[in-house]
Amino acid sequence: MSANQKKPLILITNDDGVEAKGLKALIEAVRPLGKVLVVAPAEPQSGMSHAITVKVPLRISKITHEKNLTIYKCYGTPVDCVKMAFNHLLKEKPDILLSGINHGSNASTSVFYSGTMGAALEGCINDIPSIGYSLLNLDHDADFTAAKYYADIITRKVLKNGLPKTICLNVNIPDMEQAKIAGIKICRQNKGYWREEFDKRIDPAGKHYYWLTGYFHNTEPEATDTDEWALSNQYVSIVPLHTDLTCRDTMKTLNSWNFE
Repeated sequence: MSANQKKPLILITNDDGVEAKGLKALIEAVRPLGKVLVVAPAEPQSGMSHAITVKVPLRISKITHEKNLTIYKCYGTPVDCVKMAFNHLLKEKPDILLSGINHGSNASTSVFYSGTMGAALEGCINDIPSIGYSLLNLDHDADFTAAKYYADIITRKVLKNGLPKTICLNVNIPDMEQAKIAGIKICRQNKGYWREEFDKRIDPAGKHYYWLTGYFHNTEPEATDTDEWALSNQYVSIVPLHTDLTCRDTMKTLNSWNFE
């Protein structure tokens, strides 16, 4: 970067909360690349998908202000954080939006539930090149060394090359030492699904309540072009997602039904 070149403006959020180790790791990974604004949930917001707050007021507060780094906490969802940044905190569009680094996988159909990816998709809707990062480790004290390395590489590439409009990236990183990771695979989303089970329990008042459990079912374990295959074979997976969910082939089929 030349002395006269403007530093990129990097907007960061997550769904594990402003105190999450993964968020701090992402800040450390990309802080040398530009000016960083962080707007993250005050509390963990996992599983919030694209939820927004509509029934109570939103509140934000600044908790850090240093050279090229400002951090706010927002008492809302990850998408609330992005909307507050766009509509209240920023005078110009960021050059890139980063969400994560999530504690746990967001591969396959987990993307539909993910607050991490909800935030990335919100950036995408607003024509901002956006990336969601996830590490396959749910531990609050997970080792993010490899994740930081790949977040740096991939963020640099997107800052240099950009992304098509309506496209964002879903990046998942295996939980292993950096030297053991085989590389990066560009993949499609696996067609598996979560098989939910609800554990029925009784509270001290004698009333029933339910605790969500379950497991992931991979419906195409032999496919070698999916994110689940890449991750199980020690690759970082990158899945390009788009915000247009229209199935154009089915449009043709429905038009043939002649609804008149």
